[in-house]
Amino acid sequence: MKITLTRSVIGRRQSQVDTVRALGLRRIGDTREVNDSPALRGMIRTVQHLLEVEE
Repeated sequence: MKITLTRSVIGRRQSQVDTVRALGLRRIGDTREVNDSPALRGMIRTVQHLLEVEE
């Protein structure tokens, strides 16, 4: 899966900021290739409004 941070984490709850950082995303436009797993899906679901996900 390919995930891209498309919106800022400024003003978001700390748990959402921590989740974005745990996904390896630092700034808007950062993209990561990650392996699909249930734990990762849960993290993505938590911040799906900030991300763009391609399978």
